[in-house]
Amino acid sequence: MKSGDRLVAGLSGGVDSVVLLDLLLRAAKKLRFELAALHVNHQLNPAAGRWTAFCRAFCKQRGVALTVARVTVPRNASLEAAARDARYRAFSALPADFVALAHNLDDQAETLLLQLLRGAGLKGLSAMPVVRIEDRGSRIGKKIASNAKRKLNPQSSILNPAILRPLLDISRSEIEAYARSRKLEWIEDDSNADICYDRNFLRHRVLPIIAKRYPAYRKTLARASRNLAEAAQMLDQLAAADAQDDAGGLGTTALRRLSAARAKNALRHFLARHGVTMPSAARLDECLRQALHARNDAGVVVELDGSELRRFAGELYVVPKFAPAPGRFSRRWRGERRVSLPALGGTLVMAKARGGGINLARLTAHPVTIRVRRGGERLQLDRVRPRRSLKNLLQESRIPPWERARLPLIFCGDALVWAAGIGVDCAFQASRNEVALRPGWTPRP
Repeated sequence: MKSGDRLVAGLSGGVDSVVLLDLLLRAAKKLRFELAALHVNHQLNPAAGRWTAFCRAFCKQRGVALTVARVTVPRNASLEAAARDARYRAFSALPADFVALAHNLDDQAETLLLQLLRGAGLKGLSAMPVVRIEDRGSRIGKKIASNAKRKLNPQSSILNPAILRPLLDISRSEIEAYARSRKLEWIEDDSNADICYDRNFLRHRVLPIIAKRYPAYRKTLARASRNLAEAAQMLDQLAAADAQDDAGGLGTTALRRLSAARAKNALRHFLARHGVTMPSAARLDECLRQALHARNDAGVVVELDGSELRRFAGELYVVPKFAPAPGRFSRRWRGERRVSLPALGGTLVMAKARGGGINLARLTAHPVTIRVRRGGERLQLDRVRPRRSLKNLLQESRIPPWERARLPLIFCGDALVWAAGIGVDCAFQASRNEVALRPGWTPRP
């Protein structure tokens, strides 16, 4: 961190975040960085309004700019995870170089045990880093990276704002002792005593027993978690070498040469790179089974969270889950430069040019419509070659089957003029000096 950087601290009003802000205030005077705070009101507790008022007063007294974000947390199976996601979205909306969070040594140990009890893999068991500057492929990480201002970082590729956890090596008891020595006030969240929540059950019922026998458990569990994080990093590097998916797909030929464990590791890496929430172990096995052992002509489709894993021409692809393509879609073109086609999942841009596209004069001889395939369409791309079926042209162009039903076609009257990804029929091609249109199809990411 350097002079002039902007740091936003998360302030819940609890003792951890109050101590964090107090320490950062003292550091800001020496290091000359700009300090602000964010309080996220999850609207889950009847006392949430009082907590917000406390944070406002705390920051006003110390001259710290405070942003209050009210969020709506879906009441799904994991309320803790949903609330965490809501907080990260609130942080990503703020202009900042760094975000400071008040996780401590006890949080680290609790998280490791919770993840073990949930049967998490190496990534789930990895320690929270003191400084996180890379996007690990999570959906929230991707949202932060895309919504917040990006800048290159010489240490890593790129998560901005970077996430700091300065208290990770400090125990909760040390934090409370510091707060008392500084005569700080804080609020107590009554839900922290509710052992219906897994974390609270571990904190109040399980860990006190462990502490009697293993008083140093916090540090030893944190060390174990760091070791697991290193192992996860090495597996990522191995997966990147095994996957070789720079072109967007994952080759099944390369996967077949790997052991089952390495193939599964490469597939996990591939799914994470495409922002897919990691499926269960059973689902991952099913993905691998279909990808590697289904017939060559089988249309492999495995449902994932909000997307699908598909196979085409020996490659695996992560494809957004769209509604079925409208088979009778048709829209009149009235000269617009940009035509948004949400039903087809993209935008058609009609750029004017001279030569090298559709002859504009010929195109206006009849009504122009934008349609999708209905079967039987034919196109002649070259006067010296015969007219071919669109189906064969699409196959030869290696356009995946799931994209073909959504590709826009331009018709002049009943004549097929242009097909996305294929080209212009020779009867409508503009010569060098003729005014032309050059259609461009951009699917929605």
